[in-house]
Amino acid sequence: MRQTLHSLRKCRLTCVVPSNLLPLDHHRSRGRVVCPCAPAIEAYKRHFSSIAIIPVITPPVVFVGLALTLWFYKCCMMILFQNKIIYMPSVPPYSRREKIADYTRTCGSVHWEEQRITSIDGTRISLCIGQLQDETHGTSAGPSSSHVVVLYFQGNASSLPPRLPTLSKVLNSLNPGNQYTLVAVSYRGFWTSQGRASQRGIEMDADAAIAWAQTRFEDHSTRSRPKLVLWGQSIGASVAAGAASRLLQSNESRNLQLHGIILETPFVSIKRMLVSLYPQKWLPYRYLSPFLWNWWDNEEALRAIAITPAGASMPILLITAGRDEIVPSDQADDLQRLCRQLKFNLTRHDVQGALHTEATSKSQGRDAVVKFLRA
Repeated sequence: MRQTLHSLRKCRLTCVVPSNLLPLDHHRSRGRVVCPCAPAIEAYKRHFSSIAIIPVITPPVVFVGLALTLWFYKCCMMILFQNKIIYMPSVPPYSRREKIADYTRTCGSVHWEEQRITSIDGTRISLCIGQLQDETHGTSAGPSSSHVVVLYFQGNASSLPPRLPTLSKVLNSLNPGNQYTLVAVSYRGFWTSQGRASQRGIEMDADAAIAWAQTRFEDHSTRSRPKLVLWGQSIGASVAAGAASRLLQSNESRNLQLHGIILETPFVSIKRMLVSLYPQKWLPYRYLSPFLWNWWDNEEALRAIAITPAGASMPILLITAGRDEIVPSDQADDLQRLCRQLKFNLTRHDVQGALHTEATSKSQGRDAVVKFLRA
């Protein structure tokens, strides 16, 4: 009996039954008296402990779950609607209703006309064609020693008419002794062009515009062929670089020979822009590049140009905005190093105090373009 009472005192559980009245089903286990109610009491203790822990861990679990759900939702939306995020033809509102006539007064002596052409896949797109006019007779400039055709590719938002005053200032500042024609391309889904914007579609539009210019400005009466310059702003710089690489890689004999490329506020690639916009490694958005179908890779295009015979010493003008709020400055630095490495004839001009869309609207950037076109 003493041994039994001693074992019960050592037991962590306390039985309410006196030791001398213990039922017969009590038994010994390894020298200890085990009460039959022990399993039930232990189960109750475990249940009570779990109930006490749940209120403590619920808030962080809910918070982490909501954060992961929100990230997954946003990642899916960024992938599925990347065309709408990258291309914004209706920003600002009513951009697609703009008209050339609304900006005629601010274009000086440059005459602009709209031309509709058919892209490679049959989509109808619009062009804005601008030429200097003779103030006396109202006609385009007469025969000149050289004819330069500039194809302009706009950024990812708005339409062409609001850009015409800036482009007109460039034309007005050029040497009147030569003939200059500026053709601004309105991508599909922008302004009065049909279709919806996408990289493959815009690439077809750029190639169609170059093919149209080859036919439109064909001149057999002069010995010197017209010179072609591709000018792109922001995402349009990627359009221009890609079109130049495809043009130089084709072996067809062309009337227009590419003589230069203007890259205004360019970026390296969409993949690099994701990393720049989301530098935090714990954010999932920077890792979405494998799911992109809009890549716009300037580095790849420039390397493709460099391996062509005509592109080995291609003149390139790189224009950056000093206060660019969209493209980080290191993007232009990397492009400059790449161009130096590929032996391009590169000229870089930084426009101090300019925002992303103001580089050529300021006199510094405009003068750089004029100087490049005169050369």
